[in-house]
Amino acid sequence: MTELEIFAKTLFGEARGEKLSGIEAVANVILNRVKHAIQIGNYWWGKTIEEVCLKPFQFSCWNKADPNYTLLTQNLDDNKVYQLCKRVAKRAITGFLTDNTNGATHYHTKSIHPQWARRAVPCADIGQHLFYALY
Repeated sequence: MTELEIFAKTLFGEARGEKLSGIEAVANVILNRVKHAIQIGNYWWGKTIEEVCLKPFQFSCWNKADPNYTLLTQNLDDNKVYQLCKRVAKRAITGFLTDNTNGATHYHTKSIHPQWARRAVPCADIGQHLFYALY
């Protein structure tokens, strides 16, 4: 898979039920992680879009036990939502995506309350996700 396909499939797996702003927000989290890693020379989650997307246990859609994983292994070219995710990924890669998350590097759905977010203050609330600038 190409970087664009990995990026688009990550957006599809993580945010396909969101409006455009929610899909863009997840794309911005990925970009913000890459930006942070480049600024400091490297970071544990990787310093490329591909490394960040595929880092184990960071984006649950890539966990083999996750129900979304099976979808990501299929050809999604005829899926309209995947095509939207691909357009967002292209805009992000080429620098035409405005950060609507205020620098977020992490997020979770509003239906859960992970340990890492208990003392953190969200920097954005978009769709069904809360976003955090943690680094």
